[in-house]
Amino acid sequence: MTKEEKELIPYYYDNIMESEKWVNEIPFIKFKKEWEVKIIPPLRGATVRFLVKLLDREVSVYLDCHNRLASMENPYWEIYPYDNDIFRCDMNDTESLLKAIEHTLGTINTPFLID
Repeated sequence: MTKEEKELIPYYYDNIMESEKWVNEIPFIKFKKEWEVKIIPPLRGATVRFLVKLLDREVSVYLDCHNRLASMENPYWEIYPYDNDIFRCDMNDTESLLKAIEHTLGTINTPFLID
């Protein structure tokens, strides 16, 4: 692959993934202040990916806007692990997403961590 071909790949990616569209569609998320959030490159067709960490627990989160990773009708968040399985919710249902992350991290009903 030539240098010029390599330089065009990000433009092809942005076009295929509709990056400009999703900049305006993806909702803001208000993470708990105790959480560490690490933004990582999306893999295997995910639109966005990040890790959330609290103490020694970590959860992987991704957003699939193109139904490349599961069979959902609308863009959705997926977290893993979640009760030895996965959890999925609609992209705009950030409340459920945050509750699922909180559940996995074990912070629900932990008085010293509640805002």
